Amino acid sequence: QVQLVESGGGLVQAGGSLRLSCAVSGSFDSIIGMSWYRQVPGKQRELVASIRSSGTTNYADSVKGRFTISRDDAKDTVFLQMSSLKPEDRAVYYCAVVGRVAAWDSVNTYWGQGTQVTVSS
Repeated sequence: QVQLVESGGGLVQAGGSLRLSCAVSGSFDSIIGMSWYRQVPGKQRELVASIRSSGTTNYADSVKGRFTISRDDAKDTVFLQMSSLKPEDRAVYYCAVVGRVAAWDSVNTYWGQGTQVTVSS
């Protein structure tokens, strides 16, 4: 059984930095992509950043130049380095992995439990 465990959230002042981690327990047969999403109450979950198996990255316009997504394939871990944080970055951040847990399996999206990021002004 695959589980995604996020860590690294917390309270930081505006302008500060945080590094989120998402570790995969269990194993995937293949991973297509790994992403970070965020959600605030009353709003839809939005994509923050993604990284494909090829290494191609994609960012929401609101975080370009401030956030960096990376991964450690050996440890099946994805990171989100967040810098120059703003109060509007406050949200619950979720990691997501798209992949197959077995060669015969269909492609599915797996979610972590979320980690709170709060940015004070």
